[in-house]
Amino acid sequence: MNINTFFVLIAIGLLMIYVGFKPQYIAEQDFVDVPLFELDSFVLHELNQEKLITIMKGSKTKRYADRYSVTNIDYTDNSKQLLANIRANTGLYKDTDNVVDLVGNVVYNREDGLVFESEEAIYDKKTSIAKTKKDYIMYRDENRVIGTSLVYDNANGKIKSKNVVAKYQIKER
Repeated sequence: MNINTFFVLIAIGLLMIYVGFKPQYIAEQDFVDVPLFELDSFVLHELNQEKLITIMKGSKTKRYADRYSVTNIDYTDNSKQLLANIRANTGLYKDTDNVVDLVGNVVYNREDGLVFESEEAIYDKKTSIAKTKKDYIMYRDENRVIGTSLVYDNANGKIKSKNVVAKYQIKER
């Protein structure tokens, strides 16, 4: 076999490989919202120079660039005059606007005994305002309020609600 035949056979073999085998094309994936890390059973403390401001606990969390997604959230705000604690099945804490979105069995407790329960709520840490557009029940001691939406301003002690039914015990002198 001469050298020309050898190179012709090599060229034919390479041409058959080029025509017969197609490269595998892998679609590019664009990962926009990937968590930075995930934790089980975590506690987050926020401090300033004077005191502990907030505590956020959860059974599971995913930390993204701008938020925490938390399962079984237990959020305590000590930044205002009265200590407030909020618990829910899931929560989304947004760093950029200091807002906690809560969903599922939301229970808001204030230090003086005021409690409200709903299926979802939004708590704004800056203004200390808790809001819900769902049905809620609020109570303190034997006083009860039931309504269909609520805006509760913890800093100023003001409450706005719709379709209210209240049971209020008047104190005797």
